[in-house]
Amino acid sequence: MDPMPTDADPTDMTAAVRAALASVQDPEIRRPITELGMVRSVDVGPDGAGGTLVTVGIDLTTQGCPLKDTLDRDVTAAVSGLAGVSAVKVEMGVMSAEQRTELRSKLRGGAAEPVIPFSKPGSLTKIYAIASGKGGVGKSTVTANLAAAMAADGLRVGVLDADVYGFSIPRMLGVSLPPTRVDDMLLPPLAHDIKVISIGMFVPAGQPVVWRGPMLHRALQQFLADVFWGDLDVLLLDLPPGTGDIAISVAQLLPSSELIVVTTPQVASAEVAERAGSVALQTRQHVVGVVENMSWLVQPDGSRLELFGAGGGATVAANLTRAIGTDVPLLAQVPLDVSLRASGDAGTPVVLSAPDSPAAVVLRGVARTLAARSRGLAGRSLGLSPV
Repeated sequence: MDPMPTDADPTDMTAAVRAALASVQDPEIRRPITELGMVRSVDVGPDGAGGTLVTVGIDLTTQGCPLKDTLDRDVTAAVSGLAGVSAVKVEMGVMSAEQRTELRSKLRGGAAEPVIPFSKPGSLTKIYAIASGKGGVGKSTVTANLAAAMAADGLRVGVLDADVYGFSIPRMLGVSLPPTRVDDMLLPPLAHDIKVISIGMFVPAGQPVVWRGPMLHRALQQFLADVFWGDLDVLLLDLPPGTGDIAISVAQLLPSSELIVVTTPQVASAEVAERAGSVALQTRQHVVGVVENMSWLVQPDGSRLELFGAGGGATVAANLTRAIGTDVPLLAQVPLDVSLRASGDAGTPVVLSAPDSPAAVVLRGVARTLAARSRGLAGRSLGLSPV
């Protein structure tokens, strides 16, 4: 921005301040605060010491906005950079009910009621549901690392932890803040530039979730419609193991979603994983491929110790190819890696904390393969009309 003279007209200075504020984004919504109607006022006057004091009024979406300190810092930094400004004061307020209603409508693209944006024909978001036949194969670890790798490459990524009974995504991505509620809309917290939502954010520590089918479907529907996801390039869903209610609901609510099956080399795990992939025959989803986790442990001499056997991932891929009738490739074999486990416990995926580790290199390769794929035609309008 062009520097302003210290004796600039207050009207010009006010215009310059508002222009500077357009570069400040709400840390949760990721849109300019000027666009969201959060700038209540801009006042320019003397600071009492021969300089110019700029007072900026900001209306927060909620009184307890967890990132108001971040917003205060960003506003101060943007305005302080203007020539002639010697001091900046930020006065925080709260949006009125009418302002929040207008904001919700704006974020929903003018729709008054919640809708699932990813089910609209014009949606360009790639949706990958990470599935497994049984628990303990590293499905959530794969999900968290794929998301982190894609976000690190500059993509806009969201993760929906649909494993209602065994949620672990908040821990693996290091999510420390709850969603911010704007009336009936939820603003998901950000972790490693990933928008994250999980039932674990609403349940007290140690308390189990005891729900049946209809409640599970409704919870998933709310996470898709009531959460402000924004314009995502990729949405990843961490599914519960098996072929139960959630898997069926995902196919119904997100007809364009595609499956990625996670297994281990073990025969018993592979057999169960095939069932998770074969559900695509009934739900009419496309199976993108298979990821084999815990494939081997590299020994000090460089040899590989196959703790859980060998060939499970390739077997699942081959059998699903025959069963479904389309090519289901083995996307990758992820080695056992201590840093992979440790990074998940610490809340920083291994693709970020140890990017050169064997597991990180493989997972980053899978992420880039998925990111490069074109969005499928399922659920999209082809612009055709009958004659």
